[in-house]
Amino acid sequence: MTTPTNHSGTPEATSFKEAYAKLKQTAETMRSQQEPDIDALVPMVDSAVANYAICTQRIEAVRLLLNQKLGVEGK
Repeated sequence: MTTPTNHSGTPEATSFKEAYAKLKQTAETMRSQQEPDIDALVPMVDSAVANYAICTQRIEAVRLLLNQKLGVEGK
């Protein structure tokens, strides 16, 4: 099995915990820059989008499982 990569070729997270940590790290990097590094912006955004997708997919999977286990319909 291969590890997913972003457009810059760096490995993406494979778990919610990793993806969330990378999102937080990217946000902190962007916040702390005095002047934005335009050359690094696209790879950072690509990575953030990929990691956000991992997080939202995992949250949705857990939500669906909880609804199923609790017998909640259509929520």
